[in-house]
Amino acid sequence: MTGAVELQRTAEEAARRGGAELQPLFRSADLAVDAKAKNDFVTAADRASERVIVELLRDRHPEHAILAEESGALPGEGTGGGEVEWLIDPLDGTANFLHGHPSYAVSVACRRGPELLAGVVYDPEGDNLFSAARGAGARWNGAPMRVSSQPGLAGAFLATGFPFRAHAALGLYLDVFAAIFRQAGGIRRCGAAALDLAYTAAGVYDGFFEFRLAPWDIAAGVVLIREAGGTAVDLDGGDDFLAGGNVLAGGKGVLAELAAVVEGHASEARLDELTPR
Repeated sequence: MTGAVELQRTAEEAARRGGAELQPLFRSADLAVDAKAKNDFVTAADRASERVIVELLRDRHPEHAILAEESGALPGEGTGGGEVEWLIDPLDGTANFLHGHPSYAVSVACRRGPELLAGVVYDPEGDNLFSAARGAGARWNGAPMRVSSQPGLAGAFLATGFPFRAHAALGLYLDVFAAIFRQAGGIRRCGAAALDLAYTAAGVYDGFFEFRLAPWDIAAGVVLIREAGGTAVDLDGGDDFLAGGNVLAGGKGVLAELAAVVEGHASEARLDELTPR
């Protein structure tokens, strides 16, 4: 059975290959763009990145399943995968990419059943590689990284994202945002959740919160957070964030206070009422 560190190395190579496809197309006047939904786009860059990532994973581990943003669910060959699945976001931050904003990333994670084994987030423009394997720690460009030791929300520097795919949840989200804003030192919305989670794992941000993300947006970042000494939970304090898409993350003190604020305004059940999964 392939170990977590070996899967991590494959994820690193896959993410770098995806990034190499993205960079020549960044700020390209000839980039083909299609709308998937309102304010939700897919480009030739997304497809090119995903293609090379899938090709590498199929070559290395044909028995593994793949869940990719553009291709959807791809079953593995035969029955030898042992429930192993790769979760791929070939271009996290597509809107940024389209508008020439250099805040975008490639996210590659691997899980066996519910257990997250490895995660990599790669920032091509900055050549920043955030990488972790279960039980082996987390690294930023090869150097060990840790979540911040910020004790609580007072003075905390946080990251978030708006629920642009779930407008019905916007009012609830804004209630949560306002309550957190009144306590925190600063909140940033950069438009690439995987990269926000990576910087939270690195201690740049003290915490992160967002609603209704896709599993490929979250999975790699959660591995990074956990291996950097932090925690990620859903709105009820559980670990159903990949299914629900709602995630709070950070070090112990910040996460506890984030969760307490959210508890006064939102829950998984309330989000499901507004925006069913």
